[in-house]
Amino acid sequence: MRLTLRVWRQRNADTDGAMSTYEVDGISPDMSFLEMLDVLNERLILEGEDPVAFDHDCREGICGACSLVINGDAHGPERTTTCQLHMRSFRDGDTIDIEPWRAAAFPVIKDLVVDRSAFDRIIQAGGYVTAPTGAAPEAHATPVPKPDADFAFEHAECIGCGACVAACPNGAAMLFTSAKVNHLNVLPQGAPERETRVLDMVAQMDAEGFGGCTLAGECATACPKGIPLFSITGMNKEWLRATRKAGKR
Repeated sequence: MRLTLRVWRQRNADTDGAMSTYEVDGISPDMSFLEMLDVLNERLILEGEDPVAFDHDCREGICGACSLVINGDAHGPERTTTCQLHMRSFRDGDTIDIEPWRAAAFPVIKDLVVDRSAFDRIIQAGGYVTAPTGAAPEAHATPVPKPDADFAFEHAECIGCGACVAACPNGAAMLFTSAKVNHLNVLPQGAPERETRVLDMVAQMDAEGFGGCTLAGECATACPKGIPLFSITGMNKEWLRATRKAGKR
């Protein structure tokens, strides 16, 4: 395959960026999208040019590090992570636009790499259980109803990639935050802190400068792990309940 790539290049957070055009040839349809970028970077290095910076780690769709907007879609045309997107999703001769996540709370560090530490601070605000549990308990020591276990697992699948923010027209982080709140709040281990957790994590999310949620649904469509939109409405109910309870104290 021969492709034309239009890639966002930006030296650092303090400089303006622009799209640069590159031609790549000999791309196998079985390559992943990141392997295709590896081919481009190998050529750029041999030509004495600066390689394109982009985030990646496991390349197995698990870690959430990869973060590219491809032809206007977070992670590209398939509902998967960028590292699991293969070049057979494109055609020979295609022109592909490659950009970083676009959100005020995700400033560009270099080229296609953005700072997603805002997510870390949301987790630090309450995405954990503070009770000392020691070693891993026996699996059946604390009975969890099957619907609750399924609900928790569904939301725990969130890998924190940020595609929801990149896809949202408002740059909201409600799907990410709700996934982290809901998967703990439904379990008995997380129940004692459910009110403080949702209040603190939502407050931190707002403090990070993410946009407001209008339930456009683009976040759930882009999520590579299929976190459902009702996760947000579930967290909203938790937040309202916690706010009313806090107001009565």
